[in-house]
Amino acid sequence: MKKSVLFLLTLAAPVFFSLASASFAKEIHYVKTEGIVNPVMAEFLVKAVKDAEESKAEALIIQLDTPGGLDLSMRDIVKAILSSNVPVVVYVAPAGSRAASAGVFIAYAANVAAMAPGTNIGSAHPVTLGGGGEKPDATMMKKVENDAAAYIKGIALKRGRNAEWAEKAVRESVNITAEDALKLGVINFVAENREALLLKLDGMKTETVSGPRLIAAKGAVIVESEMNWRSRVLSAVTNPNVAYILLMIGLIGLYFELSNPGAVLPGVIGAVCLVLAFYSLQTLSVNYAGLLLIALAVIFFILELKVVSYGLLTVAGIISLILGSLMLFDSPEPFMRVSVWVVMPTVAFMTIFIIGTMYYALRIHKKKPISGVEGIIKSTGVVSDDFVDGTGKIFMEGEYWDAVSAEPLKKGDRARVLEVKGLVAKVEKEKSSF
Repeated sequence: MKKSVLFLLTLAAPVFFSLASASFAKEIHYVKTEGIVNPVMAEFLVKAVKDAEESKAEALIIQLDTPGGLDLSMRDIVKAILSSNVPVVVYVAPAGSRAASAGVFIAYAANVAAMAPGTNIGSAHPVTLGGGGEKPDATMMKKVENDAAAYIKGIALKRGRNAEWAEKAVRESVNITAEDALKLGVINFVAENREALLLKLDGMKTETVSGPRLIAAKGAVIVESEMNWRSRVLSAVTNPNVAYILLMIGLIGLYFELSNPGAVLPGVIGAVCLVLAFYSLQTLSVNYAGLLLIALAVIFFILELKVVSYGLLTVAGIISLILGSLMLFDSPEPFMRVSVWVVMPTVAFMTIFIIGTMYYALRIHKKKPISGVEGIIKSTGVVSDDFVDGTGKIFMEGEYWDAVSAEPLKKGDRARVLEVKGLVAKVEKEKSSF
């Protein structure tokens, strides 16, 4: 009996050991981020750092590709990385990607910075994203530049990276390739792909807020995570081109609802799009003069329905719409402005839509009424009895009407309605035509 029990335990031992090793296997969290550094990206990466800490992960790898973005969002990400108990690796990949502007600060803050061949890093000079079209003076710009330079130098010294180049990236907007970044001590190494990255990470010693950590990447389970649907939607909405289109759809819906009260659906769609657009506008560089010009264009279009301007208000609305669209986002960074290839088709579509709506509204306004008292004027009926002293009855529209006539009418004659007063129709004998 004992021998059989021992035999079974011998057979089961490998299974128990494999399960135990799997349960104690280390995790490496891997997240991919691309696009503008904005509040949505900041929220996603800060959460990724917290999740890695709660899971006691071996490391968190952030695959980064960004043209830059907002200073406040970048600082939130940098603070989360610098205060992390888990080693954070920033990997600029795949080939063709970049870590520009705010991306430089994020890469410098990482415990380990790596890049794929064919990527670049740099151009971290700060730019202002203020609304209203006002440009800061030279003194203010110098303060912003000095602040950014001191900030990145502090990060570089903490992580043991090239502080001199970091300052140049801020003050002179220098930009270098992955190979040059390795030579200058900007990054730790170049890795062709994720597998090569993990091999080079294995056994690396890093310094976290809780003390030194050794990354054991070999045999670790890779746990990938992506933005959820909410973050994806909000990230897409914060794109200037998408924000502009949402604003235009919202204004079209508002215009249609005001010109056709009770339609409901255009008003609902317009309201939703405007809310999403305003959410996006609060994170972008909005020129309030441009926003006012767009609002003024909608007012001109609405007034065209009420005021006879012979098209002058429409022309003024189109001009205001074009100028406002081009001025809407005031930023020296191309990725923070609306593309002219988005503005022109959108303005053309909006103009055609509004002019078409006004055209059909005028046609309906001029159309002859088909119901009520107005609908029977110029209609014809049949005299039911001979008129006596200029009064009698005619049958029209399925009803008998009291009628008066300045000329004698006999039973069977056809009469045309000239006007209606109360319930009495003034008629005349219909002239025969050959």
